[in-house]
Amino acid sequence: MSSVKPFSKDELHDYGPQRSYGREATEAAFLLGGIGTGNISVGSRGNLRDWEIWNRSAKGQKLPYSFFAVSVNDGSNVMTRVLESQVTPPFKGSHGLHPGSVSGLPRFKDSRLSSEYPFVKVEFLDDGYPVQVELEAYTPFIPHEPDDSGLPLAVFKYTVENTGDKPVDVSIAGSMLNAVGFTGEADFGWVTHDYYGQNVNSLVNQDGLNGIHYSSNKLDDSSLFHGSHVIATIESDVTVKPYWHRSRWWDNLREFWDDFSKDGRLTDLGYTEPSKIKPDAGSVAASKSINPGEKKDFTFIIAWYFPNRLKNWDQRKGDCGSDCGCHQEVAKNRYSVRFSNAWDVAKYYMDKREHLEKFSRKFSKTLYESTLPSYVLDAVASNITVLRSNTCFWLEDGSFFGYEGCFDDAGCCSGNCTHVWNYAQTLAFLFPSLERSMRETEFLHETDEDGKMSFRAFNAFPGPISWDVVEAASDGQCGSVMRLYREWKLSGKTEWMTGLWPGAKRALDYACEVWDHNGDGVTEGKQHNTYDITFYGPNPLSGILFLAALKSGYMLGEAAGDHESAEKYLSLYEKGRVNLDKTLWNGEYYVQNLEDVNEHKYQHGVGCLSDQLLGQINSHLMGVGYMLPPEHVRDAVLSVYKHNFKTDFNDHDNTQRTYVLNDEMGLLACTWPNGGRPDYPFVYSHEVWPGIEYHVAAHLIWEGHVDEGLTIVKAVRDRQDGVKRSPWNEVECGHHYSRSMASWGVLLSLSGFKFDMTKSEVEFAPRINKEDFSSFWSTGTAWGVYTQKLVDGKLVKETKVLHGSL
Repeated sequence: MSSVKPFSKDELHDYGPQRSYGREATEAAFLLGGIGTGNISVGSRGNLRDWEIWNRSAKGQKLPYSFFAVSVNDGSNVMTRVLESQVTPPFKGSHGLHPGSVSGLPRFKDSRLSSEYPFVKVEFLDDGYPVQVELEAYTPFIPHEPDDSGLPLAVFKYTVENTGDKPVDVSIAGSMLNAVGFTGEADFGWVTHDYYGQNVNSLVNQDGLNGIHYSSNKLDDSSLFHGSHVIATIESDVTVKPYWHRSRWWDNLREFWDDFSKDGRLTDLGYTEPSKIKPDAGSVAASKSINPGEKKDFTFIIAWYFPNRLKNWDQRKGDCGSDCGCHQEVAKNRYSVRFSNAWDVAKYYMDKREHLEKFSRKFSKTLYESTLPSYVLDAVASNITVLRSNTCFWLEDGSFFGYEGCFDDAGCCSGNCTHVWNYAQTLAFLFPSLERSMRETEFLHETDEDGKMSFRAFNAFPGPISWDVVEAASDGQCGSVMRLYREWKLSGKTEWMTGLWPGAKRALDYACEVWDHNGDGVTEGKQHNTYDITFYGPNPLSGILFLAALKSGYMLGEAAGDHESAEKYLSLYEKGRVNLDKTLWNGEYYVQNLEDVNEHKYQHGVGCLSDQLLGQINSHLMGVGYMLPPEHVRDAVLSVYKHNFKTDFNDHDNTQRTYVLNDEMGLLACTWPNGGRPDYPFVYSHEVWPGIEYHVAAHLIWEGHVDEGLTIVKAVRDRQDGVKRSPWNEVECGHHYSRSMASWGVLLSLSGFKFDMTKSEVEFAPRINKEDFSSFWSTGTAWGVYTQKLVDGKLVKETKVLHGSL
C-alpha cells in the first residue's frame, strides 16, 4: 500500500517554466508534421531525426546529408558549424559513423531543447563561437481547424544574435537528400535502391520562396513511393546548389562543405540531368549582415507530399520490393485532396502564414498560461503528438483512423481499436470532427445487423485480423455508445447523432442480450476486453461501462425520439446500479465476483483493479453523472491509489512487459492487497500503463483527492525525462500509444469543466488555485480561456472565446 507522499507540496504545485533537455537527453525527439502527414523529429542536439514522412513509422531512420549549417564571417575568419551540438555516445557502427550523418563536421559544444506545444526551441551553446544561435520550429496547430493542422511541413526559424563588437556576415544553409524512392540506407551507408534513378532537384524561385523541389521522373503517381518534397527559405539574399557534386566516394560532401565554408554562399554546379542511379543532395543558403547587438531571423520550410499509403492495415505488405510482381492497392491521404505536390504545400503556408502562426501561438499561449502545474501541462500537451504521429492517418474521404500505437517500422494493433481509444480524450476536444468520423465508422460500418460491433475497423479499411478474436469487446462497445453521447454534447449536432442512433441502439441491445442474460443490469458471461483476454462473470470494468452506456443510451434515445428504448435503458440502468454495487462492493473497492477464480485463466477476482472505475470517470468527464453511490466511488478510487501506486520497483516481480523499473514510480494495473491472486492473473496485470495512470489521476482529482492525482501525473512525466524515454512518446503496445491521450482528462478534472452544446452551456468548478485560476477549454464549437479571480472578496469569473462560438 502506498501511504507515503513521495512529493512535497511545492513539488506538486510547481508552476514554473517547462523543463528543458540537454544534449545528453538522447531519447528526446519532438515531432514535427501535421495530422495524418507523418513526421520529422527534432532531437535534443538540434538534429533532424526519425524521418517518418513516408506514411509509416520509421524510428531511428536517418536521411543522409540532411541538416542545417551556419557560417560566420567576421572579416578575418570564417567559422562554419553544423547546427547541432556535439554528437553523443555511443559512437558505434561496423564501419564507424557513416559520412551521410556528417558526424565528422564541426558542431556547437552544447544545446538545450524545450517546448511549448506546438513550438520547439533549441539553444546552441558555444562560448567560442562569435554569434548566438537559437532554433524555433513548429508545424501549424489550431484546434478545430484539422486541415490547417494537417499540413505536411515543418517551419524552422533560426535566430542569430551578434554578441561581438563588429559586424558579421552570416549564412545558414539547409541541405537535403532527394528522398523520393528512399527506403533506407544500404551497406556502407549507400542510398541506392530500385526505386531510385531519374531523381530531379529543381531550383524554384516563386511564391515568396526560394529553394529546391525534389521529385522523380521514374515513379508514376500510382506508386507507393510517388511524391515530392521541398526545402526553401523565405529570405531574399539566397544562393542555391540544386545538385551536390557528382563524383565518387564522399566528394559530394567535401565539395559542399568547402564551398559553403569559403564565404557562406553556394555555387550552382550547373547539372541539369536527373540522377542516374543514386540521388543527389541539394542545399539552399540565406545570407545576412548582422551588426553588434543585433538579431536577425533565417526562416526555412521543409514540406513533403507522399500521398499514397498502402490500402491495408498491415503496412509491411509493401515490403516485398519493386520486382515482386504483385500489385499493392493504395489509398490517398487527406492532404492529397488539397495539394498536387510539395511546393503547393509550401505555397499554401506562405499564403496563410499570418493566420497559421497567429492562432498556433494563441493556442500555445492560452494552454501554457493555464494555472496548472507545469508537469500537468507537459502531460496534456506532449500527448497531442499522438494525433500527428504515424499512429493516426486521415484519408481523402475525410475518414480518420488510428492504430493503437506503432512498431519501429509500421503501425501496431490496427483498426481504431475501441477498447483502447475508449480512454482517449484529446482528439474529441481539439478536433471533434475527426472524433465524430470514428463514431461514424463504428456505428455505420462496424456494427452488424445483430448489433455486434467489430472492435477493430476491418470493414471500413481492409486488413488481416492479427489474432483469432471473433467476439465483441464489452468495454469497447459500451464505451462507443458513451462516446457518441460525448460527441453529441460537445457539438450540439442532434441531427448527426440521430443518424447514428440506429447503430448505437443495436449495439446497446446486443450488450443487453449477450452480457446481461438475466436482465438484472449486471454484466456476466464472457466479456472480451482491453487486456486481450476474457473476463468471466460480474466485474467492475465491463459492469460500470455497461451502466454508463445504458444511462447514455437513455439520453440519446430521448433526444432521437425513441422514447420506448430510452425508458427500457433507464429502467435497466436503475436496476443495475443497485445490483452491481450490492454484488461487487467489498467495503473498500469493487471486485470481480467469481466462485473459483482459477476456473478460467486470466481473471482478477478480489484484486484491486486500477481500471475498475474507467466507466465512472468517463461518465464524469462526459456529463453522465454518478453510476454508483458517490461515497463508494470516492473510497474505491482512493483505494486504487493506496494499493496500486508504487514508489519503488526494485523488489517488484514482473514476468510481463516492463515499462517501469528500478527507482521509478508508477501505478500497477492490479494488486491483491488481501491475497487471493489467481494462479495466472490476467495478462498485463503487473504492468504500468500511462493511459490507466492518467484516468485514475483525473478521477482522484474529480473526487477531491487532488494531491494524490497530481502525484500520479508527476510520476508519469518524471519517467519521460529525455534520457530514459522521450517526453513525446509514451509507450505501451507501441510508440505514441493512443491510450495516453487520457491525459487530457486531467485538465478537464482540474478545471471542473462541464459542457452541453445542445444548450450552448459550459460550466467550470476549478479544483486547484480557486482564487486565481486560468485554464484553456474547448468544446466542439469553440475554444478559449476561463479565468476566475478573487477581487475584493468577490470571485470574478470570465469565459472568453478565442476561436469559434458557443
